[in-house]
Amino acid sequence: MKTETVYKIILTDDHILLRDVLANLIDSFEECKIIGVAANGKELVKQINEGLIPDIVVLDLNMPEMDGYETAQWLQEKHPDIRTLILTMYDSEIALIRLLQLGVRGFLKKDIHPFELKAAILSVADNGYYYAHNTTGKLAGFFQKNHNSKTSMERAMLTQLDIDFLKMAATDMTYKEIAQIMKISPRAIDGYRDSLFEKLDVKSRVGLAIYAVKNGIVTF
Repeated sequence: MKTETVYKIILTDDHILLRDVLANLIDSFEECKIIGVAANGKELVKQINEGLIPDIVVLDLNMPEMDGYETAQWLQEKHPDIRTLILTMYDSEIALIRLLQLGVRGFLKKDIHPFELKAAILSVADNGYYYAHNTTGKLAGFFQKNHNSKTSMERAMLTQLDIDFLKMAATDMTYKEIAQIMKISPRAIDGYRDSLFEKLDVKSRVGLAIYAVKNGIVTF
C-alpha cells in the first residue's frame, strides 16, 4: 500500500480570522498538516526553537514585531532546509527581488483560489519554488531543473554589459541609479531593459532577477 507524503506546515499571519480560515483550509488538503500557527515571526522562531520543525512555513509579509523579511532571513540562516511560501496582498517587484535575496522561492498573493494555494504548497515542497503567473508572468519555468528553452545563457548570448545590468537589476537599486552607473540616460536604460525583456523572454524586473539566479549570474 502506497503511503502518501504529508507535509508539516506552520502558518504565520497576524490576522486571526484569516489565519484560522487558512489553517483549516490547508489542513483539509490530504497532503498537508498544520502543526502550528503563529501571529508573527517571533512566535514562529520560538516554536521552531522549541523543536516544532515544519517542512514548510507559510508566511505573511507584513507582521508586527518580526515581519516576513526578517523571518525569512532567520529561516534561511538557521534552517535552510525549511521551505518558505510567502502569502501576501502585495506584489511589488522590489519586494519580490528582496525575497529572492533572502532565499524565498515561493510567492503567492492572498486573492487566489484554494486550488492554487494547494498547488503552491505542493510545488514548494516537491520542486522548491512557486511563483504565481499573475505575479511574475512566465517566471516559474526558470527554476525547473530540466529547463530547455531559448532563455539559456548560451542561446541568449549575453554580453558583459547584459550581465552587469542583470546583476544590478537583481538588487534594490532603482533604474535611475543603474543608469548613472552605466553612464546612460534613464530613458536609454528603459529601452535597454525592454530589449533584455524580449531577449530573455521575461516580462518584469523580477523575471530578470530570477533569470540571473537560475543561470548563476547572481547568488543570494
